[in-house]
Amino acid sequence: MLTQASNSHTLSPAKTSHDGLTDNKIPVITTDHDQLESLQLDERGRTDAPCAQDLYETVLPWWRAAIRARILSSVKRESQILARMQECIRHPWLDAYFLYSSSLGTHTFFMIGLPLLFFFGYEEIGRGLVIVLASGVYVSSFVKDLICSPRPLAPPVTRLTIGTHHLEYGFPSTHSTNSVSMALFIFGYVRNAYIQSATISASMYYASCAMLVIYAITIVFGRLYTGMHSFTDCAVGVFLGAIISGAYVILKETIENWLASARWIVPLTVIPICLLFVHYHPQPVDDCPCFEDAIAFVSVILGIALCRWHIVYSGVDERFLGSVMPSPQGIVWTWEDTASWWTLACAKVTVGILVIFVWRLLAKSLLHLTLPPLFRLLASSFDLPHRRFYTPATDYQHMPVESSLRPIPSMIDLPGALEVSGMRENSGLRRTSGTNEVKRRGAKSNNGSSLANGDPGAYSGSELENSNGPFQRKEVKHYDADVLTKVVVYAGIAILAGEGLPVTFALLGWGVKPW
Repeated sequence: MLTQASNSHTLSPAKTSHDGLTDNKIPVITTDHDQLESLQLDERGRTDAPCAQDLYETVLPWWRAAIRARILSSVKRESQILARMQECIRHPWLDAYFLYSSSLGTHTFFMIGLPLLFFFGYEEIGRGLVIVLASGVYVSSFVKDLICSPRPLAPPVTRLTIGTHHLEYGFPSTHSTNSVSMALFIFGYVRNAYIQSATISASMYYASCAMLVIYAITIVFGRLYTGMHSFTDCAVGVFLGAIISGAYVILKETIENWLASARWIVPLTVIPICLLFVHYHPQPVDDCPCFEDAIAFVSVILGIALCRWHIVYSGVDERFLGSVMPSPQGIVWTWEDTASWWTLACAKVTVGILVIFVWRLLAKSLLHLTLPPLFRLLASSFDLPHRRFYTPATDYQHMPVESSLRPIPSMIDLPGALEVSGMRENSGLRRTSGTNEVKRRGAKSNNGSSLANGDPGAYSGSELENSNGPFQRKEVKHYDADVLTKVVVYAGIAILAGEGLPVTFALLGWGVKPW
């Protein structure tokens, strides 16, 4: 099902934050970034709707508001250019290609693909990719929530997206950061294999380089084609990806030696640093999901770092992780040998991914059951950290079940999850009808009533569905327990993938390394 998606965000009351946002003192209004296209921007990036734009200047510190105004003015200019580009080159085949290839730059793809490197003994490559990609996601999410700049304006741009990425801020492009950093990271290994160790041929080397270039260009240009990012967003994303990849190359040996030192200073340093990264992530003006991505990837770095330290500290590396998967002796393999090896490899992948999903579901349920009472107990004696848009445990008694157990979509349902915003008559895809599902995010007033009379998008944290009937309101809230839950769950996923499951495979006789 094709649905219209809007990038509207909300403002809601909260306390003064560590980064200067004062909340309870400000009015609560509905803002929709997509509607800014019809407003006039002056040289400072302000609109002719003072209650919408001046609110950002009021809430944000002056230096953040100044940067946002500059970027917002470029967003308006570049939105017109992107719209004209789409009119010239859009085609249904290209729509499908760039739309579905964008999933290769999402954190979901990396969360599923990265554990496979550890399952088959490529822990050094896996650890490096985790550090590079997680750093890119955190830095780009940090800047997004710091600047609060919208995506290209729709209309005039036709925005094509899978999932809920359109709900995030636009500057910079996380997809561009990830694709460039990963391409450069893998290029480093391919180059070493060709020049230093001579383990691959010249044709393999050039073919690999071509594939990396195609991958990076596809992801970066795809963000422009789908109307999800401006040229500025992608350019800064590419720059961040190159800087992060280069920094890792310089610091790689130092990081690896420190993690392998087997000293207790490693966990005593890594744990508080990662928790500080979570705590001091900028608080945005709107309810943006960037923070949740940042938590997830910082927690993965935490888990991988602890994993590497414990492997060396306990001697697991020497006893288990060097084991080889059962395979026939000799160079020539029969069809039976090949089928047996691939069957075992598929079993490892299936069991590993299943264990990770089970851990995710069970850990979230347990933590959502135990953390709120613990937070309420601590709140009676301490002032606990509080983040805007996250309800403190003292304000609720129970967390809903759907907050703990979210269904995992199947590939069959993927086309139904397609959300297309800003559709126009001349687009390559058909215009959505009024009976299609409509998802929007808006705001509530302080007394809970809608601020936009009759506007279905004016509910804070609500998902409104229109399926041949009246709009129904479904509350979607953030809870303070969600933050620590994500830290534990994703750090646990990294520990399972990096140590727990490989050791289990070795104990079962399945081996770790492919040969």
